[in-house]
Amino acid sequence: MIYKLILTLRNARYRDGRRSFKAAVPTVCVGNITVGGTGKTPHTEMILRELRQSERWGSTSLAVLSRGYKRRSRGFQLLPFDASAALYGDEPSQIKRKFPSVTVAVDKDRVEGCDILTHPEKARALKKCAAHDFPAADIIILDDAYQYRRLQADLNIVLSDWNRPVTTDTLLPGGRLRDLKSRLYESEIVIVTKCPYELDEQERAAAATTLGYDSYDQVTCIATKDGHSQLLFFSRICYGSPEPLCPDADSRYTYSHKMVLFSGIANDTPLCQYLSDNYGIVERIHFPDHHRYGPADVRKLRRAVKRNPTAVLMTTEKDAQRLRDISKMPETLKERLFFLPVSVEFLSENERRIFAEKLITL
Repeated sequence: MIYKLILTLRNARYRDGRRSFKAAVPTVCVGNITVGGTGKTPHTEMILRELRQSERWGSTSLAVLSRGYKRRSRGFQLLPFDASAALYGDEPSQIKRKFPSVTVAVDKDRVEGCDILTHPEKARALKKCAAHDFPAADIIILDDAYQYRRLQADLNIVLSDWNRPVTTDTLLPGGRLRDLKSRLYESEIVIVTKCPYELDEQERAAAATTLGYDSYDQVTCIATKDGHSQLLFFSRICYGSPEPLCPDADSRYTYSHKMVLFSGIANDTPLCQYLSDNYGIVERIHFPDHHRYGPADVRKLRRAVKRNPTAVLMTTEKDAQRLRDISKMPETLKERLFFLPVSVEFLSENERRIFAEKLITL
């Protein structure tokens, strides 16, 4: 009850927007109201792809600003291509590797971060960026900033896991909600993530009802609640082909019928279900979310490989960023260590088109 009261008072404080700042350029916030993974990073990457393909934003300077969860560095930091997950956070590091031409930065103070990204000369004057210059951002994607109320985004996108709708959950510590349920309806866009590959009209309508909407038009993707309209979309996870963590990995291991799967993410069940279609998962090792790997973990993986000498060693794309920080990876792990790239897509081309049109209007 105390936590709910604090959130209610905080929400009332920022409701009129007078205590919030706006960046000098358009901003898109990708967030959620729960703890744990709802797919913020792959949805941020999807937005970057849509922006780069658009006539409006394709030739402009794109930037991503993240807090850099559990990073060792402090203040505003600009990420190099080979960014260390320990220094900058695993999610920003992953985005930078996949989009090297995009400016990726981390800063706990999002107001300061946006100001520096739009005015690079301030970074140089304050010695915030010693690595290299960067262009002034024309649009900024804010990764996980929905609870950062001091900055008012131009477009707020809230994600809700298909397997655990926010309206059926409860606040911490009893549940996984870190914000009020009502905050779901304060965004411009809601995306139901991790959906089954296909959903019929009845299933979509039922999902909209579960989220508390009074009506949902599947042609326009407009959901309404108490006279307020939002765009409601559905997305699914797409897995790519296994990629080696190290250049000298032996691709023949990917043809093995056995797999040792390990990960440090909030929920590895969808990944496990996907991989079990083609592999026999002989061992499944789970580490805490955003786990920082060390020598003890390497020894644990070596023992698993010793027990399963023909098995491929598989992990997630996000874990791969943290594993790159291990300076002395044993050869027995290097040769069989692979990760599975992940992306997201909307369930229909109609949804993608409407979403892209919304981005163009910023």
